[in-house]
Amino acid sequence: MKKNVDINWHQETTIEDGFFILKCNNQTEDTKSINREVSRNYIQLHFCIKNSIKLFFNQGGYALEVLENNSLLLYNPKQDLPINVDIAPKSKWISLLISIEKFHTFFTSEAGLIHFLKDENIDKKYYYDKLLIPAEIIVLNQMFNYGLHSSLEILYTKGKVYELLSLFFHKTDNDNVQNCPFLENEENVEKIRNSKNFLIDNMTDPPSLNELANHVKLPLQHLKDGFKQIYGETVFTFLFNYKMEFARKLLATKKYNVTEVSFEVGYSTPSHFIAAFKKKFGATPKKYLSNF
Repeated sequence: MKKNVDINWHQETTIEDGFFILKCNNQTEDTKSINREVSRNYIQLHFCIKNSIKLFFNQGGYALEVLENNSLLLYNPKQDLPINVDIAPKSKWISLLISIEKFHTFFTSEAGLIHFLKDENIDKKYYYDKLLIPAEIIVLNQMFNYGLHSSLEILYTKGKVYELLSLFFHKTDNDNVQNCPFLENEENVEKIRNSKNFLIDNMTDPPSLNELANHVKLPLQHLKDGFKQIYGETVFTFLFNYKMEFARKLLATKKYNVTEVSFEVGYSTPSHFIAAFKKKFGATPKKYLSNF
């Protein structure tokens, strides 16, 4: 059994009528492809969080590549723009699809500040790519990594999507001014991201905080503060939630018993795992599955 691979690598969620989010996490060694019809009255916002993606148009005759920590906005009111995308190995990608009618409701009083919402541009196509600022990267990573119960996922995602839109369209005299100076440095953000990946890869025998800080070459306090800023929780709260969610997905397949799953997520005895699972989900694995 291969560990730490998302069971559902591609997910589409309806935020509201005319507002959708696509999330893809390709943890394989192969390029994955997604095709989705999108009508001409939709704005597309594509965010590459890790590695790269490539969007194809005109039956593959034209391609646009979006690299890590970059974004792309597309809008063409004169023709449909179906999504035909190749997601490179080890890549993460989020896309927002928003109808132009819904989009107008977000910016009723500020429409003049957004180029393609101005009256003179109403029938013109629009293309805009930009490097993501650290605050946007933080929100995007939080949309992939959260410790909430699955029943709260849509509510949490909706809040983060609106936060992301606010950051994306916010303009100041200095777009790079952030509340956390440490996270203005992309190298530090990458080290925090690496600490999370290292933690997941070693979840059955996790390092101590000092070992983790040494591994990613960060001061301990910077690791603790930065991790909580990006992922919204402490290092070991994140690890606990990740292990429980991973265990829940394995149990849901009904291919593994409780003892097997407990060892897969690093518990020495099933009884300790059962207690931890009940703390997280409010029921033992057996009771949870019967209700599920």
